[in-house]
Amino acid sequence: MAGLKQIKTKIRSIDKTRTVTKAMEAVSAAKMRKAQMRAIAGRPYARAAAAILSRVSGSKGLENHPLTGIREIKKALYIVITSDKGLAGALNSAVLRSALADIVKSKLPAPSVSVIAVGRKANDFFTARGFDVEAFHLNTDEITSGFVHELVEEAAIRFENGAIDQVKIAYQNFRSTFDQLPTLRVLFPLSLGELEKVIHDILPARGAFSEIKNGSYPKVYEVEPSEEEVLGAVLKRLAGIFVYHALIESQASEHSARMVAMKSASDKAEEMEHDLTLQFNKARQASITREVSEVTGGMEAMAL
Repeated sequence: MAGLKQIKTKIRSIDKTRTVTKAMEAVSAAKMRKAQMRAIAGRPYARAAAAILSRVSGSKGLENHPLTGIREIKKALYIVITSDKGLAGALNSAVLRSALADIVKSKLPAPSVSVIAVGRKANDFFTARGFDVEAFHLNTDEITSGFVHELVEEAAIRFENGAIDQVKIAYQNFRSTFDQLPTLRVLFPLSLGELEKVIHDILPARGAFSEIKNGSYPKVYEVEPSEEEVLGAVLKRLAGIFVYHALIESQASEHSARMVAMKSASDKAEEMEHDLTLQFNKARQASITREVSEVTGGMEAMAL
């Protein structure tokens, strides 16, 4: 009977675990859909911003602007976006490995590479490996314009004053519920090509949102009061599109990966509960059979 008691305790424990993982799966599914919708809602704005950049891409003002100038890369800054929490499969490790591989490929010495970490996992990873983590931000579900502006300013100031020659952003790009791709984009120097890649990535490869048509954008612009003043105000906002959508894509990827991980955990818990129930029934049947045999044996002994 002690064995039966232990099996029953395990069954109850696994059932409670399955209840938690089921709840986490449902929450992650809702958050994933919300993040997707936010990314899709921002797509027309992102396309219009790319159109603005494409119209002024040939101007002298853009070529000579501090945020678009290409120079020899002696120092680099990486904005690495991960989650604060685990339970999301290989989501964070894929981004971290991708960023580290790019750093190794650049052949820059560790002192020439600095990191802005968004999420505890990124901060812990690069701090443990001796990299200079210049800033650390928690990765919460609330993405405010103030937070995006702060990240862009942190990177832009370093790039404009020459302390950094290139800024890259590493994040998980959401392609579908079961497919997230670790992605690196060049944030500074700002370019039309990189911005268009970000816009292209907003639509998932499969699912309900993959069918949404691209919007249209204006064909002609008049620049007032001057090209220099407009570019000074606009370019950081365009860079903000990079950061905003990287954060949104990372959120959708995080919740998607956690949803899948929790579903796998729930299925495994259900399987274990089923196996333990069979084991419990067999043990109980063996116990009943033994007791019946003992009673029968006792009756036969008394009859003699």
